[in-house]
Amino acid sequence: MPSSSFHALVRRSIALLALLVLGACAQLPKEVDRPVSTALTSPDGTALATLLRERRNADKARFDSGFLLLGGPQAAYGSRLALIENAQKTLDLQYYAIHADASTGRLVRGLRAAAERGVRVRILLDDFHTIGRDALVLGLAFIPNIEMRLFNPLAGSRGTGFNRMLNAIGEVSRIQQRMHNKLFLADNVMGVTGGRNLGDAYFGNATTGNFVDVDVLAAGPIVQDLSRSFDSYWNNERAYPVQSLVSREEFQRIRDRARRIDQELSDEAAEARNQPKPPDGEPRPGAGPTAEQRARAWDEKPLDLRSAAFVWAPALMLADAPGKIPADSGPGATRNPDLVVSRPDMPSRNAAALADLASSADTVVEGLLQLIGQARTDLLIISPYFVPGPDMQQAFAAARARGVRIRVLTNSLASNDAPIAHVGYARHRKALLAAGVELYELRSEQASFGNVFGSSGGSGVSGESRAMLHSKVLVMDGRLLVVGSMNLDLRSQLQNTEIALLIRSGELSRMAAEQIERGMRERAWHVELAQGTLVWHAPEGSGLQDTDTEPDASATLRFLLRLFGPLAPDQLL
Repeated sequence: MPSSSFHALVRRSIALLALLVLGACAQLPKEVDRPVSTALTSPDGTALATLLRERRNADKARFDSGFLLLGGPQAAYGSRLALIENAQKTLDLQYYAIHADASTGRLVRGLRAAAERGVRVRILLDDFHTIGRDALVLGLAFIPNIEMRLFNPLAGSRGTGFNRMLNAIGEVSRIQQRMHNKLFLADNVMGVTGGRNLGDAYFGNATTGNFVDVDVLAAGPIVQDLSRSFDSYWNNERAYPVQSLVSREEFQRIRDRARRIDQELSDEAAEARNQPKPPDGEPRPGAGPTAEQRARAWDEKPLDLRSAAFVWAPALMLADAPGKIPADSGPGATRNPDLVVSRPDMPSRNAAALADLASSADTVVEGLLQLIGQARTDLLIISPYFVPGPDMQQAFAAARARGVRIRVLTNSLASNDAPIAHVGYARHRKALLAAGVELYELRSEQASFGNVFGSSGGSGVSGESRAMLHSKVLVMDGRLLVVGSMNLDLRSQLQNTEIALLIRSGELSRMAAEQIERGMRERAWHVELAQGTLVWHAPEGSGLQDTDTEPDASATLRFLLRLFGPLAPDQLL
């Protein structure tokens, strides 16, 4: 190589290294204009408030708050469309992830239409997924009457995952701590909470794999408690307006790059099928959401709120305070993990019991462990990522000692979208079974080593279309139902912020229990311990054989997890 060429290469390499170092040293803005705003003070007079009053009077409800379980994708999607279309004053959304795909595209168009008719829209999004194509959702921040903030963000470019890795240098501890809450609130009258993020995989619209999830539509005073929780995060110093992090020009570059990648993927797909490339400006199959996916998303209809079968019941909200995630991850950073407990709409005896629960817990998961301490007969639990730490194991042991039956439905290795997280569950499996905890693992299609580190949005799942458990539900003694964003794992307990609704209703508890028990019988492997060996009993009516190895998972995947699993501590899974 000529000397001049060599020196030019060195200079370019040094310049590139300097850019990488500067990118890695990017800082969050210090002076941020963060106007304080709050939920609608009085929802009286809105269409939703009028509808709620009419429904409550027609049902001669004893309690002021009503609830509807949303177990299927159509109801979950339709409920959000209904809230968008019926909102007259405010829409408040709080999510861990909003993916730029077909299902979300339909919702986004609805949000834009609501903003155009004068509805104030606030969107609070955790920053973890705001990279690559998903960064396109940040465009909402530049639409009049829509405000968007990112919680616990990293500084720097959001164009690619590589940029995100550079920005994360020196922020490893903080990037582990995420705002995991999920709220979709309209006019401070009705709202949806539960396990679902926004994206195709959460609404049965993904081509590779879809999540099995549960939400609840809440109406009445309990929604005002949810709104207060939203406001505490929205006005927190950890919430940064998108414009303070991403300029309009940078967003345009992100959008142009996404379009260019879509075009390249479309051209590659056309070449693979020996088809001519579509002319410029024409729809390009394979670019972004498919036409079939868009059609499915558009075909979903808003839920008819006037005919929805609300169950009127007393309820309580548990929510982690935003201070669970430190505002500064540097030396001396402090945390304020106080648990926020709503004012209970319950008979006094129940209110006193739950007040005791709140006074002895710091986080949502710890509050649930205190709740488990009150169980007397039966616990039904769904936790997709189930990594029981010492506190959880102690709570289960104490409940079993009281004669409480405990059944847990979680992901199998094959159905887990993040198989590495399965390690934290698998290492405790024999001890749980020996203690009398009954374990069920969701059946799914075969998983390969290609997705060993998983994907929380479904877009990275490899192989054939499959089911992945994502519901977070607890039913206690057939009378108390808990639906929320939390997993029973150390990540939810110690690092992520979470939210949950506790609903005291025998009717809702029976509905949820019937669905869970049917799923355990017909869609899950029943794991038992036989003479020290794990045995997976096939789902009822499946025609499959029992097995003594992780079902549906490849030998390569099982080997990799055995090899690397011992290196992964429970609190990071």
